[in-house]
Amino acid sequence: MRNGKIQLYVESLTRQPPVFHITPERYARVAARLPEIAARIEPVLSFDNEKFAANVTKADVIVGWDFDRKAIRTQAENLVLVHITGAGLDHLRPFDWLPPKARLTNNSGVHGEKAGEFAFMSVLMLNNRMPQLIHSQAERKWDRAFASISIGKTLLIIGVGHMGAEAARYAHRNGLHVLGIRRSGKPNRYVHEMGTPDRLHEFLSRADFVVVTAPAVEETKHLIGETELALMKDTAGLVNMARAHLVDYAALSRALESGRLAGAVLDVFSPEPLPAESPLWSVPRLILTPHCSSDDAELYAEKTLELVFRNIERLLAGRKPRNVVDLSRGY
Repeated sequence: MRNGKIQLYVESLTRQPPVFHITPERYARVAARLPEIAARIEPVLSFDNEKFAANVTKADVIVGWDFDRKAIRTQAENLVLVHITGAGLDHLRPFDWLPPKARLTNNSGVHGEKAGEFAFMSVLMLNNRMPQLIHSQAERKWDRAFASISIGKTLLIIGVGHMGAEAARYAHRNGLHVLGIRRSGKPNRYVHEMGTPDRLHEFLSRADFVVVTAPAVEETKHLIGETELALMKDTAGLVNMARAHLVDYAALSRALESGRLAGAVLDVFSPEPLPAESPLWSVPRLILTPHCSSDDAELYAEKTLELVFRNIERLLAGRKPRNVVDLSRGY
């Protein structure tokens, strides 16, 4: 700190959509809501590393999506906190660039409400056979695909963190039976039956809908593969809002092309943007959205800043910040 104030450096990237940009106007609105914390902060807002070199040695807290990690490792002598403006951290591994006294936090929880709404919208689309109807429309085919209501059907959520919990809340309140898979097996008030990963196959065979919101780490690679897809009901639907890493898209494509599964909704891909020549664009009953499911167009950046402000408040009080990443697990 200098002059009793936290030196905050915030990096935005013009290559990212404006929803993620932390602008002076957005910063001012959050500072006005949290004036006591704002008074303890000396902020520097930058785009595309324009002010990085001049501030990396001074910063106590750095906020952004991607940085010159070598410079952080060798020059950020005052750094105590790095906050990543997303939940996924796979682009930052390995974490050997993080100075020993600095903690890493992420945006887990900022996505929750929007992600829950999108997940339940996707479940309703799958239940009402929208993937099939959209495919039929593209083929100019009059296909009267009737459906029953979703109440009483079973939703499996794989990864009941902040996003998964919000999806569970929407589903529970709208009459679905909710199954959950999480590493710890810890109960959630909106999940009727919670299981650890060893029960995945059992739960898959019972589900009418599967929503994937688990973290992307080595042990979750192709968590949903050919074997898992074969266990699902022929009438089931799949939603992936986590990372492409978790679902074998080639196996999913084969299942859909064979006529199995009611449909799928994918919001995450590798690489991104999805190339125009990708075969996924033409898979039947597959809805693709361009990684926009969980980021609130109006509130995302400000919610990010509010989390950063609250964590600075905790640091000043000698308390542990929220959303500290377990570097051994990667989330």
